[in-house]
Amino acid sequence: MRMQTDTKSLSISRIIVLFISGVLIGGGAILPGISGGVLAVIFGFYRPMMELLSHPVKSIPKYWRMFLPVGIGWLVGFFGFARVIEWIFGANEILGTWLFIGLILGTVPQLYREAGEKGRTKGCYVAMIAAFAVVFSILLFVRIGTFPKVVPSAGWYIFCGVLWGLSLVVPGMSSSSPLMALGLLVPLTTAIAEFDLPIIGLWLLGLAGTVVILARIVNNLFEKHYGIMYHIVLGVTLASTLIIIPTEYPDVKTVLLSALCCGVGALIAYLMSKMEGLKEQQEEPEEENQEQK
Repeated sequence: MRMQTDTKSLSISRIIVLFISGVLIGGGAILPGISGGVLAVIFGFYRPMMELLSHPVKSIPKYWRMFLPVGIGWLVGFFGFARVIEWIFGANEILGTWLFIGLILGTVPQLYREAGEKGRTKGCYVAMIAAFAVVFSILLFVRIGTFPKVVPSAGWYIFCGVLWGLSLVVPGMSSSSPLMALGLLVPLTTAIAEFDLPIIGLWLLGLAGTVVILARIVNNLFEKHYGIMYHIVLGVTLASTLIIIPTEYPDVKTVLLSALCCGVGALIAYLMSKMEGLKEQQEEPEEENQEQK
């Protein structure tokens, strides 16, 4: 889903799309196996986010109208709707996972088209396959590997922030999965839910430091190697989606409901993309008229 970022005004439909996208990103960010970076990619916010974090003074006037409803939605999703999502996953983790898989798969065609906007070379396909193989191997190791539990402390909460920052800057990396493996996810999410400011401060310190350091590097890579970087993101997105596909089902009914949830997720993604597409079509003639004047 490609979000238009330079419009001077936002329609009600687009504000709704941006808000819902923010809610899903915020709510999905705490779920094991879900990458905040991938969610930003599939909803079209990844490049603008990297630009904003790399050059805030230059980018805020350009993107603030887009990120305001997204940010509000993120807060609602992270602190409010996230509880609903956790309830869905708690009630039936398989169906909840397939719903998110559907959301991701519904946006992959648009992501593929956007990756090829400036042409495709053999290097793009090689980069996509290599990224898929590397990320899938790492995520598979995290999923099946065993890790020692740690005792939460100031240093570990900063480490939690570092992982969370990496999951934003590096699409496909889920911060929740390794944190859950180390026994840090529950203490961290509990502290956030209870607004434990000292712990939240340590977490934000690690998160902000990681994002500030890496965002400029990633943004420069996109500017110099657009095709290769976007195909890397596409490979990472596919790998991070494949790894979370459930492999065990209690009965045939669950299999059928999983297919239904996947279809619903894909339909939601398609409808959101359609709403955005209609808005872009309406604005193209307006931009052409302004250029003629």
